Amino acid sequence: MPELFVLLNLLASSYMTGVIWFVQLVHYRQFDGVGSDQWPAYHARHTTSTGLIVAPLMLVELLASVGMLVWPARGVPVWVGLTGAALVALLWASTFFVQIPLHERLSSSFDPVACRALNTSNWFRTFAWSARTGLMFYACWLVMTRVN
Repeated sequence: MPELFVLLNLLASSYMTGVIWFVQLVHYRQFDGVGSDQWPAYHARHTTSTGLIVAPLMLVELLASVGMLVWPARGVPVWVGLTGAALVALLWASTFFVQIPLHERLSSSFDPVACRALNTSNWFRTFAWSARTGLMFYACWLVMTRVN
């Protein structure tokens, strides 16, 4: 069972890393190309669609990171689980205290300052998810190569 939490962490984190890089490099860069008349409807579709894609996996990642702490896999140092869980906590904090408020500012009309802040602040999540995925690959490698 502990190995399942390591695998779930890797899968959820890898998925989120792919999504966040796409959002960072492609999606957010297109915001300023949406006309002001279409902006509110476009942004509403964006936030709803993105939420449906990321919310379940962020929840899986949160639960899996807790599971990895409660039921540590043999051969995986405690610091790996703690670091992974800390990154999840920071990602959730950034999402709820930085990105969501910026999206709320953008919900009624396009604001270039808020859009720039959203793109800039999102680099933290991009790098944090990337680092977390690397950490979970390391944890999986430790599980797969441990001597019984």
